Amino acid sequence: MLRFSSSVSRLILKQYPVRLIHARSRNRCYPDEEDDGDKARKREVNKDGYFQLYKSKGQHLLTNQRILDSIVRKSDIKPTDTVLEIGPGTGNLTLKLLEAANSVVAFEIDKRMVEVLHKRVAERGVDDRLTVVCEDALKAEFPEFDLVVANIPYGISSPLVAKLVYGERRFRSATLLLQKEFARRLLAKPGDSEFNRLAVNVSLVADVEFVMDVSKREFVPCPKVDSSVVIIRPKAEVPDVNLDEWCAFTKACFGKKNKTLGATFKQKKKVVELLALSKLTELNAETEYYIGSNHVDDEEKSDEEEECSSACSEMGGASSFKEKLMGVLKSADFENKRPSKLSNDELLHLLALLNQAGIYFRDRSKNTSVVIESFE
Repeated sequence: MLRFSSSVSRLILKQYPVRLIHARSRNRCYPDEEDDGDKARKREVNKDGYFQLYKSKGQHLLTNQRILDSIVRKSDIKPTDTVLEIGPGTGNLTLKLLEAANSVVAFEIDKRMVEVLHKRVAERGVDDRLTVVCEDALKAEFPEFDLVVANIPYGISSPLVAKLVYGERRFRSATLLLQKEFARRLLAKPGDSEFNRLAVNVSLVADVEFVMDVSKREFVPCPKVDSSVVIIRPKAEVPDVNLDEWCAFTKACFGKKNKTLGATFKQKKKVVELLALSKLTELNAETEYYIGSNHVDDEEKSDEEEECSSACSEMGGASSFKEKLMGVLKSADFENKRPSKLSNDELLHLLALLNQAGIYFRDRSKNTSVVIESFE
């Protein structure tokens, strides 16, 4: 039988006790295993008042009161604020937020959690200041809010951060409890081993501050890894760049972040793809098919790629286009540089030079908004 410390036991309400689904050890922290039984368990609250916590769904409840208080304090919540919370669970953080904010809007897809959350908030007499939306936070449209404070399920960290910083809703800050490794990638700087497309895209529009690490032993059930708290603050001014174009550009550069840019853009596949994009407004439906079928690994040389190469060569000259592409890289001394070492200012400068030369990374014939996707 799994044993809890007295401090943890006090935080799990007697009315709504929680049963862990992998309680095979006497230790509070145990391996995060997923089996068919985890997927198959669909029970709601049973006759004893217990319900399952699914580790495979990222259901890890933070139970340390001191850390919860610290998160709320660092969030700098004003009495007039509306706080957006993603994944409130049974409400340990929600109750703290309601003490500081005017109102809280919480997105929670587990109806069992929603029921417990409503009961706990009603017992405090503040249920009129909580709105629970039982929808997928990645798919739903967010209402107006002032700031975000949340213990985010690990599995949706990247697309959710992308939705927040590139979304239409403006907000003051987002205080997020994230997987420690993910937080390190988010905080990485050019030259760091963790520097990646995630850090590049987020730092273009926001500043990220490290707050503190949180041990995995502060959660129930215990995850495999530790967590970290960070604060994301959107910048008042962002560079004058098309965000669709920027995201497509960084995706092309950071596919192999330690390759030189010259090596990346010399690849036959990449040349053909960029040539096709530069001519997309003039191409027929057959050429658009070629582009759509050309998304393969760098090492793959599919039949579709060869067909596309042939077609694009006939229409515009892949060889001359490659020379133009290499010419831009050489003229600004980017040919032998690696994306993992470049600052955003340098990447923005390179993108501007490429665009001026008629080289684009997205379909300019379509007037689209930024596609919210994972930046990993």
